[in-house]
Amino acid sequence: MTTTGLGTTSAEDAKRFIQDELDSAALYDVMAGRESDARLAEVYRRLAATERRHAEHWTSKLRAGGTAVPAHRLGWRTRVLAALARRFGAGAVTSIIAGQEMADAARYANVADRAPGMDADERGHARALRAITGGGAEGALIARLEGRHRGATGNALRAAVLGANDGLLSNLSLIMGVAGANLAAREIIITGFAGLLAGAGSMALGEWLSVQSSRELFEKQIHVEREELRTSPEEEQEELALIYEAKGLAEPQAREVARRLMVTESSALDTLAREELGIDPGALGGSALQAAAASFLLFAIGAIIPLVPFMVAEGHRAVVASVLASAAGLFGIGAAITILTGRSVWFSGGRQVLVGLAAAALTFGVGHLVGRTIG
Repeated sequence: MTTTGLGTTSAEDAKRFIQDELDSAALYDVMAGRESDARLAEVYRRLAATERRHAEHWTSKLRAGGTAVPAHRLGWRTRVLAALARRFGAGAVTSIIAGQEMADAARYANVADRAPGMDADERGHARALRAITGGGAEGALIARLEGRHRGATGNALRAAVLGANDGLLSNLSLIMGVAGANLAAREIIITGFAGLLAGAGSMALGEWLSVQSSRELFEKQIHVEREELRTSPEEEQEELALIYEAKGLAEPQAREVARRLMVTESSALDTLAREELGIDPGALGGSALQAAAASFLLFAIGAIIPLVPFMVAEGHRAVVASVLASAAGLFGIGAAITILTGRSVWFSGGRQVLVGLAAAALTFGVGHLVGRTIG
């Protein structure tokens, strides 16, 4: 159904848009009233003003078509969220509202007669709210704001430790299981290599799919951001200023920083991608092939440790040597984990050995029982 003055949007849809926008504005007003930080309170008030501007767009459409605009009454969901905000503070509902703002942006993207930049406004609101949730108003310097970006070195170390740990634990358990069944050394070696190749291949493929999917998603998001920058530069600058305010800058400083960063398209796109999307345009999630190769290699390094003793010895000597070599490897991995956790080397290494050997003992016992039953 269409109504004169509404274009492709029905009167019922327009009324629903008005209800949602005014509900959001009222909720932001409550959040502003409960926010102790004056800068964040001002951010909430500006978000409320934007929502009322959106509602006015649809109100004018209805009136132009001769349709009466119903009186606004808060929806039950908004009443509940407002009660939570009054009781526990604005921070209790920011993440919930951020998700709703992204849903509103997606909804408006398919509405032909929306106001220019309306969907971009909703995305900007979501990003500002997520910035508030992630750090609040601590710090007022750009250097501190930029400190939220992840460290590649820490992530690489974590991936290396976990990859080697997975390889060692999974193959140790597999080898102990078949060793417990009293298989010959040749069968144990074949089984160990099969476990190594299967596990490393699976890890590599999973890592490639993960990184490649992330790259494709990031590329799409950056493309959308580039188009928004070309069509609505003022709205993008406003979004960036809101994010910097949410991170702790005073409004004049946030606006000035946003204005300077938007001088050229390249610097603007780079900044918007980093600040709004959390994406480094130069990296785009890293190389999928390199991540796959690294995962394969690290898993294989861990998986080969319990297998080597069976290549040079047989029987109980090979089992004991495999357990000792694996215990040493597990302790080394546990010690490496302390770089990330800060725990004691002896505690972390000992815990890793205890867990790994317990898993190996379990599979050895099960393998022994199965071997005896089959025999």
